[in-house]
Amino acid sequence: MMNIDTKRSHTQAMLDNADLLFDESQCRSALQNLADRISADLGDKYPLLLPVMGGAVVFTGQLLPLLRFPLDFDYVHVSRYGDKLEGGNFNWLRMPQPENIRGRHVVVLDDILDEGHTMAAIKEKLLEMGAASCSAAVFANKLISKPKPITADYIGLNVPDRYVFGYGMDAAGAWRNLGEIYALKNES
Repeated sequence: MMNIDTKRSHTQAMLDNADLLFDESQCRSALQNLADRISADLGDKYPLLLPVMGGAVVFTGQLLPLLRFPLDFDYVHVSRYGDKLEGGNFNWLRMPQPENIRGRHVVVLDDILDEGHTMAAIKEKLLEMGAASCSAAVFANKLISKPKPITADYIGLNVPDRYVFGYGMDAAGAWRNLGEIYALKNES
């Protein structure tokens, strides 16, 4: 286990050696466009918004004030990553009560749609719980070469097939707090 000074140095080096993909201005613009599309489609539906903790915290915190219509809010907590850089098994930590889902138009918010397995599993569960509809809104959509089991209904930015972080997405548990999106350097 790394001591705190070693961990700080290691995580700072990740950022110092990363490539900036989208600056704060580009992220704000993408967020506003995404909010406008969600508002146009769901502003008259009184939807339930369900961010996926913890990656969706930054995205959700920035998005909610831009949605100028009535909505309900809860959250889901499922993880495949933890502090690792690659996905593993699902760890279901929290789902809303079925009576809060039944008959509702639900929007699941997440930081990134990577391979899509987590979002597909969440959507399947919510529809089984009786949601009238279930939309996926992600801040970042990773452009991968293989097919995904789900596509997002609302996308802020498309990102390359690299390990990206910032704007809620982490790199080994760090850097969710950045207002920009970076990518780790490609290893040769």
